[in-house]
Amino acid sequence: MHAVSDDAPVLHDVMPWSVRPLRIGRGWPMAPDANTLRDRWALFTAARGEAERDALLHPTRTRGLHTRVGQLPGHRTPTTALAREDGRCPEPVLIQHGAHDRQWLIPDHRLIDAARPELWRVLDDQQIFAVEQAYLPEAHEPAVAFSALLPDGRSPAGRPGRIRPLFRQPGGRDPNLAPGLLGLLSARLAAEVTARDVLAWVAAAARPAPGGCEVPFPADPGDWRSGVALGGRLLWLHTRGARLADPAEGRDPAAPRLPGGSRPYVRAPLPAAPGQEELEYDREQRELRIGAGRISPVAPAAWDRRVGGVRVLEAWWERRTAPGAPGSLEALRPPRWTRHCTSDLLEVISVLTLLAESDGARDALARSLADRPGRTITARALRDAGVLPVPAARRRPASVLDHREEGPDGQFALV
Repeated sequence: MHAVSDDAPVLHDVMPWSVRPLRIGRGWPMAPDANTLRDRWALFTAARGEAERDALLHPTRTRGLHTRVGQLPGHRTPTTALAREDGRCPEPVLIQHGAHDRQWLIPDHRLIDAARPELWRVLDDQQIFAVEQAYLPEAHEPAVAFSALLPDGRSPAGRPGRIRPLFRQPGGRDPNLAPGLLGLLSARLAAEVTARDVLAWVAAAARPAPGGCEVPFPADPGDWRSGVALGGRLLWLHTRGARLADPAEGRDPAAPRLPGGSRPYVRAPLPAAPGQEELEYDREQRELRIGAGRISPVAPAAWDRRVGGVRVLEAWWERRTAPGAPGSLEALRPPRWTRHCTSDLLEVISVLTLLAESDGARDALARSLADRPGRTITARALRDAGVLPVPAARRRPASVLDHREEGPDGQFALV
């Protein structure tokens, strides 16, 4: 439990239900492209001897060739022991890897040490996940990342944060907020406040703190409106246009793009099979260099963007070029650099650039709230109104009674 503060409420109380990050336990079920996963699966199921298959699996304390485990919610995958598996690869799904990367994952519960089924049950086209970032006192980084995809919760800083879905049930039902918070904010701000408004405010105003991410709520309606507008744009950027789209506000329901003059383009073809050491940045030319390939313009702010103290673009690159251990399934990599890889890189550069352009507005909002401490809604005010403390039941997942999930060896379980 975080200590209760008489200053700003903490995200732990604002969004009380949280889930620990996924723990896959082995590298090969995740890759930058789906075809590589299918090829790895084919190699795994082609191994007939149990010793060879065991070495490829990389068994752990919770997952081995004979582990009995049920399906992941929403995925009709086999539940027989992996020692006997000889079928096709389950259809890979796209997930959020860390704050800004996207990877494909084989959604097979037999391969994932801790898949967090409660997150899969509430994953749909209404959901938005908030991922609290590890606290780094020396880093000037946003306290929370957001995703429309299922996030793995990875943190380069080491200590992973918690994953907090906006909704506790599918279909945008049962907001994961402290009971009474929406009513209190609506009354104090003289406006109808929705769950998405609160999440947008979190995106704009949340700040890292040693005792947990703090969320200072404003008592001034003008501050609230400007913060929610800024946060809506940030959520749109983090989800790459999948959520909070509003064409009237310049947020199209598609991947965010920079204006023509600052939009990155491939100026020289990228290598067909680039190496891990070929990425470099020319700050003066505002140019990303990959071997003989050139991408520009790339703003210094995009290159310098860090999460958990790690440069985002370097981590993205390493994930696609670092060789796997010889003889392992991770060593099976895409044979060539694809057009999709280039498109994804350009999209990440654009999102990082646009996020950096919003940093000034975030800082201005933080200064405004800090300069007027008497015009914020404190944790004490939430306690006086009965919003806090949060009931223990709100920190646990909701029951989902309309799902049937197959357990080990074809048995069904109710959840």
